[in-house]
Amino acid sequence: MEYIHRPVLLDECIGALNIRSEGTYVDGTLGRAGHSREIAGRLTTGRLLCIDRDSAAIEAARERLAPWMDRVTLVHSNFADLERVLADVDGVDGMLFDLGVSSPQLDDPERGFSYMHDAPLDMRMDRTSPLTAREAVNVWSQEELRRVLFEFGEERYAPAIARAIVKRRVERPIETTLELVDVIKSAMPPAALREKQHPAKRSFQAIRIAVNGELDALPPMLRAAVDKLRPGGRLAVITFHSLEDRIVKRTLRELAQGCTCPPDFPVCICGKKPRLKLCKPVTPSGEEVRENPRARSARLRAAEKLDGFDI
Repeated sequence: MEYIHRPVLLDECIGALNIRSEGTYVDGTLGRAGHSREIAGRLTTGRLLCIDRDSAAIEAARERLAPWMDRVTLVHSNFADLERVLADVDGVDGMLFDLGVSSPQLDDPERGFSYMHDAPLDMRMDRTSPLTAREAVNVWSQEELRRVLFEFGEERYAPAIARAIVKRRVERPIETTLELVDVIKSAMPPAALREKQHPAKRSFQAIRIAVNGELDALPPMLRAAVDKLRPGGRLAVITFHSLEDRIVKRTLRELAQGCTCPPDFPVCICGKKPRLKLCKPVTPSGEEVRENPRARSARLRAAEKLDGFDI
């Protein structure tokens, strides 16, 4: 099936990257190649490296990017391995990372991401990875489940949900998404079940993040990206929930910070200089949110690498 959609914050991303036709660019989260199509179409002698951990995304992109394959390289890898992937690249003029789960992954019930369709518990972005959501909910300790639900899902009923999962799996393994939804609902008070947000949304988000190691990879990935940027190169990152946005914001601020000596020191002795100039965060317009409700929580953070930091 061909998925045609307008990528989130497309115009804003293209503007933030300030694309030059002869430049070298990286789309670190290829997805269904919506952003990559726009970047590739602006290149002449330039190059675009597209990375995704989902082999289905790589295969679908071969068709979607067919008109520009003379300037595109597809890489099946995790952006957590960015330093290795770019080891032989001399320098990059712009990098984009869209941290959202791609629509085809969400919409394909068999991938096990959705709490609206019954499917085997999976949630892996890379289907060669050994850890699935089924293993997580049936093997992890009650304390680990509580921690994951609370830290990654900000789920206020995390202790009760973790207890309910452990109790249910003693009777029989939790095999499918809707079985897990039932367990989650059984642990929540009636008032919580009447809230507008689906009662399983936070728990599914938390388990997905944990299974895919999404948050742990962000700081080293961002540092590796900045290391590879040429002076004047641009970095653009789209986040979709508060946890990842806080990590991206904190990491970029650290890279943009200069001297850290106490203010009463007469001269700087730390020698630290800012590596980035940060841009003001951007959120989708009301029109974009109306056309694509999944864009509602998106936030684009962009930065430019400062001169004086060669690769």
